[in-house]
Amino acid sequence: MQKNGWLGLAFHALFILFILAPLVVVVAVSFTSLGYISLPAAGLSLRWFEEILAQRQFIAAFLMSAWLALVAASVATIMAVPAALALARYRFPGRGALTAFFLSPLMIPHVVLGIAFLRFFNLAGLSGSFEWLSLTHVIVVFPYALRLTLASVIGLPRDTELAAMSLGARPATVFRRIVLPLIIPGVAGGWMLAFIQSFDEVTMTIFVATPGTTTLPVAMYSYISQSIDPLVASLSTVLIVATLIVMFLMDRLVGLDRVLVGNG
Repeated sequence: MQKNGWLGLAFHALFILFILAPLVVVVAVSFTSLGYISLPAAGLSLRWFEEILAQRQFIAAFLMSAWLALVAASVATIMAVPAALALARYRFPGRGALTAFFLSPLMIPHVVLGIAFLRFFNLAGLSGSFEWLSLTHVIVVFPYALRLTLASVIGLPRDTELAAMSLGARPATVFRRIVLPLIIPGVAGGWMLAFIQSFDEVTMTIFVATPGTTTLPVAMYSYISQSIDPLVASLSTVLIVATLIVMFLMDRLVGLDRVLVGNG
């Protein structure tokens, strides 16, 4: 296999630097001791990290986002498994249209979805409920769960399933003991992407969230529109570090290749 030359290595280094530069700036700004965003900082301080604990609305919004993402990702994944099996293994009229319909939230701008959901909920008198907010997130994250689950189902050999059924195994047993273990990397990867997308969603959520269902991205967006202090930068730093820790633990315990790619 041909190795990259110095020009290719330099290009990749610049590309990675371009991707990481905003994160580095956010982390650097979060340690400032000043009451406004400043880089380079006049002095290092944990002042704004301590301020996070004093801002109860951010803690409540974080818990709301985590619970909402957990519910939305789990429901979307549960729906994605049978949908992926049906789309991958059966040929029926309208299969292509149904696939396009399931994946359509990826092509519709979230601003349009937010306005549409807001209008619908107002007309139906359904706004202000966590359940309906969860439904909107399920619709948005379902394509992410479906695409990775579908990728793990397509091309899956059925010899083991047919052998188990020929020996008298019931369909539920075949699915639980054979099919699910084979597709679990794609299912887990789809759940992870759905969780991240739901937790990070702000464009659509800002239209349908209420004071009682404010998520962390919405709370951060509202805060930076009224203040210029580095509190949101310190909060972003905490989320970045927490994400790195979760990814490290997942890599050690399960393996990111197995979860995201499907390698055994």
